[in-house]
Amino acid sequence: MTAVIDGTKIDTREALHDAMQAQLALPEYYGRTLDALYDCLTDRFEETELRLVNAKDLDEHLGAYAAVLRRMLRDACEDNPRLRFVEEE
Repeated sequence: MTAVIDGTKIDTREALHDAMQAQLALPEYYGRTLDALYDCLTDRFEETELRLVNAKDLDEHLGAYAAVLRRMLRDACEDNPRLRFVEEE
């Protein structure tokens, strides 16, 4: 499966977590934080590609939170070989 994080559509932290919860079918108890997202991603058994598109827009909308998101996604991929992170401008 592929989850797309589109920087043109993600303009708040809440929108990011809404998109992740919907696309990845995260559980109801998902804590809607980057730590909670990391936990859900590292527990996934399904092959999953996390595709960040329009990254510059995401940076403009979320600032430093976007950088922390990228770092967390890379860390999750290192800890779960079923994950792949791709970033596109």
